[in-house]
Amino acid sequence: MAESVSGQAYGAPVEKPAAEAGFHDPRSFVSHDFEEHTADLGEVAMNYAVAGSPDSPALLLIPGQTESWWGFEKAMALLAKDFHVYAVDLRGQGRSTWTPGRYTLDNMGNDLVRFIATVIKRPVVTSGCSSGGLLSAWLSAFALPGQLRGAVYEDPPFFSSETRPLIGQSIKQSIGPLFQLNSVYLGDQWRVGDWEGMRKAAATHWAPFLRMIPFPPEPPQNLKEYDPEWGRAFWEGTVAQSCPHETLLAQVKVPVLFTHHARHVFPETGNLFGAISDIQAAKVRELVGAAGQPIEYVSLPDAAHAMHNADPERFATIVGDWAKHLPA
Repeated sequence: MAESVSGQAYGAPVEKPAAEAGFHDPRSFVSHDFEEHTADLGEVAMNYAVAGSPDSPALLLIPGQTESWWGFEKAMALLAKDFHVYAVDLRGQGRSTWTPGRYTLDNMGNDLVRFIATVIKRPVVTSGCSSGGLLSAWLSAFALPGQLRGAVYEDPPFFSSETRPLIGQSIKQSIGPLFQLNSVYLGDQWRVGDWEGMRKAAATHWAPFLRMIPFPPEPPQNLKEYDPEWGRAFWEGTVAQSCPHETLLAQVKVPVLFTHHARHVFPETGNLFGAISDIQAAKVRELVGAAGQPIEYVSLPDAAHAMHNADPERFATIVGDWAKHLPA
């Protein structure tokens, strides 16, 4: 699931071979307030930043699609008063390794299992936004015993980011066209790189919400640090092929905080504007409850999708107050 400009259009350019297209890694990094580190996890080198005292409870922040760790930078400064905060770049994003053909929830979830085991080295609360919320949920179901104390799902696209969901809108009725546009005009590993073509295609796209997005003249920094193959994996359904959302949610093993942000279903089409519809959110609560875990649901219809970035004070208060009441 994406949190920024990123999906298809017709009459798109044909992808050229890498050499002819002038393929190169488009990433040009900028400095941030927190020092960055690298953890060797085997297949990937995971980039991350840390804030707060090691004497405080551990908190792992997981960004969404098209977002690097620094999307949490303002929230980290607030959370560092009460937590030892880790924020990571997932594979294919930020300074972490890009892994063509290997973007799945299971692979990314296991990266985080290794990160907790080798870097954090103690029980942790996880908080992920959007696709990061799916991974926070993945960890709440499949992490090693004792690794998690609790999990925050910040506006996660359960069911709405699948091609054949158990309930409600599919990715083709939600954010998917944006992912496809990225895939066609930027290409896997930026092999096409036609940003101007993507801007023009979005302006006349069949998906109304794409025509509403203000694409800037140049790619924003977060997209420069993002492998567009991520979006193709969601659009084509391979990202969750081995991990249907209902299977994941039925195996949650720790307490959950689920925040649900701005959303709207267009009555004339049934399409979803937002990460997850009300009927899908109700199914999440049902499945987690049936797994025997407490789930606190907080409806925030006025909140931005990436609340941690748009309103870090609100995010830090909600997550901090909930996490403080978890068992040690």
